[in-house]
Amino acid sequence: MTAPLPLSFAKILVCQLRQIGDVLLATPSVELLRRRYPEAEIHFFTEKKCAPMLANNPHLAKVFALDKKELSSLRKELAYYRSVAREGYDLVVDFQQLPRIRWVVAFSRARVRLSYDAPWYTRWLYTHSVPMRGGYAAMSKASVLAPLGIEWNGERPRIYLSKVERAWAAHFFQQHGIGDGHTVVTIDPTHRRATRRWPVGHWAGLIDLAAEARPDLRFVVLVGPGEEEVAAELKARVRHGGNLVVPARLLSLRELAAVIDAAALHAGNCSAPRHIAVAVDTPSLTVLGSTSDAWTFPAAEHEAVKACLDCQPCNENVCPKGTDECLTGLSPTTVAERLLERLP
Repeated sequence: MTAPLPLSFAKILVCQLRQIGDVLLATPSVELLRRRYPEAEIHFFTEKKCAPMLANNPHLAKVFALDKKELSSLRKELAYYRSVAREGYDLVVDFQQLPRIRWVVAFSRARVRLSYDAPWYTRWLYTHSVPMRGGYAAMSKASVLAPLGIEWNGERPRIYLSKVERAWAAHFFQQHGIGDGHTVVTIDPTHRRATRRWPVGHWAGLIDLAAEARPDLRFVVLVGPGEEEVAAELKARVRHGGNLVVPARLLSLRELAAVIDAAALHAGNCSAPRHIAVAVDTPSLTVLGSTSDAWTFPAAEHEAVKACLDCQPCNENVCPKGTDECLTGLSPTTVAERLLERLP
């Protein structure tokens, strides 16, 4: 039997190490915790690569950005986890149950250590746990907070951009010849998993079809570290090169978010930029392969398009049929029609 929950907490730690999109999907829970405990000091434990998603968040007093490169030994790791735990939390919320988080939970000695149902061998770490609800991913995370009397009511992920960051995006557009007469669409043609990556040739076909229908369109390509070749291939395949903008350098996560914020629409695969679009109130169109609809924010301005095969969603990283037909069979014409319908 779990212990009764205290009525208030002075210091709260929220734990979600990765990935970038998942950290962003935890921000509604941070907002809900702030609303439930307005006087509490809320901290967040994540990985360094994900920390930019939490910058300027008014609900957070502190972000621990774990840099795995600096933790070169078990001794250094344990010392770091102890330093986080020594903050004196009385509530720790674990959304991921990774080993690094478990160390912090164990060292924290918090009165309440809350998570989703854990396997038997780590169940002792948590004072309270609940089954995680299915559905939209941010809602599923927030369902862990049910023992605190907290419910998700449509709160969306949030990125808090500064005036300087928005001004940078306007300057970026100017540098790349994008003016008031253009309509900007950001494009994310990448994903590390083949079953979630619409073919580059299909993205090129989509851009050409849309550009022929709307010459005012400018497509800004967004890629991450190690994905530069995808942008180069897309540029080589597109016939209407004047409608395509490939940044001269990799954008930081905050810069990428500012560009999406300034766009009329974001289109891409099921990866972090689609969640960034939700977080900055930019409509989105996502091509789904093996992924389920659980990652799609439930609102009309955020649409997922898929081939609607009987095998979807399989949620596999390798196509069980060996064909990737849920992606290769989804034509650029179909997606272009949906994209054009969503544009102002």
